[in-house]
Amino acid sequence: MEETKKEIKKPRFWFWRWALASLLFRLILIYFPKNLNLSSRPEVSTPLTSLRRLAEGYWLKQSSMSPYTGSMYHGSPLLLSILGPLTVKRIEGQPSHLICSVVFVIADFATALLIRATGHNLQLAYSQSLKSLDLGRLLENSEILSSGDIAALMYLWNPFTIVTCVGFNTSPIENLGIILSIYGACTRLVPLAAFGWVIASHLSLYPVILIIPVILLLGYGPDAPPRKLFMQKNSTKIQDNLASDSFSKQKGLTSQPAQPTSFSWRLVLFFLLWASVWTFYVLVLCGISVTEHGGLLEMFKRTYGFILTVKDLSPNIGVLWYFFAEVFDFFRNFFLIVFHVNILFMILPLAIRLNHRPCFLAFVYIGISSMLKSYPSVGDSALYLGLLGLFVNELADMQFSFFLFCGCLGVSLLSPVMHNLWIWRGTGNANFYFATAIAYACFQIILVVESVSSMLNHDRKIRKLSTPKA
Repeated sequence: MEETKKEIKKPRFWFWRWALASLLFRLILIYFPKNLNLSSRPEVSTPLTSLRRLAEGYWLKQSSMSPYTGSMYHGSPLLLSILGPLTVKRIEGQPSHLICSVVFVIADFATALLIRATGHNLQLAYSQSLKSLDLGRLLENSEILSSGDIAALMYLWNPFTIVTCVGFNTSPIENLGIILSIYGACTRLVPLAAFGWVIASHLSLYPVILIIPVILLLGYGPDAPPRKLFMQKNSTKIQDNLASDSFSKQKGLTSQPAQPTSFSWRLVLFFLLWASVWTFYVLVLCGISVTEHGGLLEMFKRTYGFILTVKDLSPNIGVLWYFFAEVFDFFRNFFLIVFHVNILFMILPLAIRLNHRPCFLAFVYIGISSMLKSYPSVGDSALYLGLLGLFVNELADMQFSFFLFCGCLGVSLLSPVMHNLWIWRGTGNANFYFATAIAYACFQIILVVESVSSMLNHDRKIRKLSTPKA
């Protein structure tokens, strides 16, 4: 018993040691912003997340002008009111924007802790589900660290997360909102789930699609094997008990599966109510903030309209900027509809197939939106790569892992080189940088497809093990 306690305490000690080391590493890096020059990198900052643009918008607002004047700022007025004053505060002898950088570090660390707590809840629910299917032997070969610890450390030490945190952009705030919604839904904290979903959707629009995984989490609970297996297990146990002479009520009660098969509409309606309340509050606050600068209609046009129409064609790690720079204006609206509807076409089939794994469904949705959004950055990839660690046990047999790792590493190294050859040295052209963007998108597609395939194979394996042999 004492040995098991030591084994449990040891991973926790190592987790906090590595987590605090990542926190210290970020605090050291924010003292060298000029040397790193990450805020000007198109892979890190986008027109929606750049802190420089936010500071410009705040300066316009302080000058009694609309923060959306020109084409600099396209973010939320609430974010402008919260982070704007921090961009003008200076600590003598310290780097500029130090306070904002500390806020981003805190947001990153809070996101990692929420990922860890979500992982612990998922692992607990999943182990109970396997035990209810009499598959407890699958838990014997578990890892030293839990999936929550692995996912949190993957998020904290991911180079994409680190450069996003110290690169003067607001992606850590958006990631925190997304994780708040997933954590709140996983723990059945409905007001927190609604708040995180509303804030994340308000900041970047694309998290709106996460309402489906959140509703499935609230209705069915955390990820588990297909519910059909629990119904079959229930029916076989009832038949065995009815056929046997020694049938006891007490034994029948203890043999019920832990996984609920009914959908909880009460929590879903509660979530929709709270989401309406938070949306109303956000719109009221935004309306007060921009009442002298065109009102809410102007805000929608400059934020969500800017996202949907892809007006800024500055280079990024996505593929839309190059496509719309080359396409004829006559076909522009048609292809805008095609690209945006492409995300919506994937929502329903994936939700039907993965309805028993809502957290994994949220990971897939985030990965797809990170590939197809108008202004992607490495901060989007950092989030779903961290969530990938939550399913380290289920995806242990995933193929092409080494190939994907080497590919992402190669693209990460080649992207700044190609951008330098094109923009600064003039020895290349846009195709050089666009080639790395296409390769990056292909690796993301392979990662999402292989992870979904591995998860379905894992479910088939559980189905075979749980099916009684004739």
